[in-house]
Amino acid sequence: MRSLLYIVAVILVIGWLVGFFAYSAGNIIHILLVIAIISFLLTLIKRSSE
Repeated sequence: MRSLLYIVAVILVIGWLVGFFAYSAGNIIHILLVIAIISFLLTLIKRSSE
């Protein structure tokens, strides 16, 4: 499960970077970044609790 969250976070960050440089997706790119950061933090929290 933690590797899945890490993969989702990486994909969302890549999507944010692509959208940030393309300027075509507007505010949804920032929402993707927030979701990626939350996923990454959840991965770190779950990893440290094991």
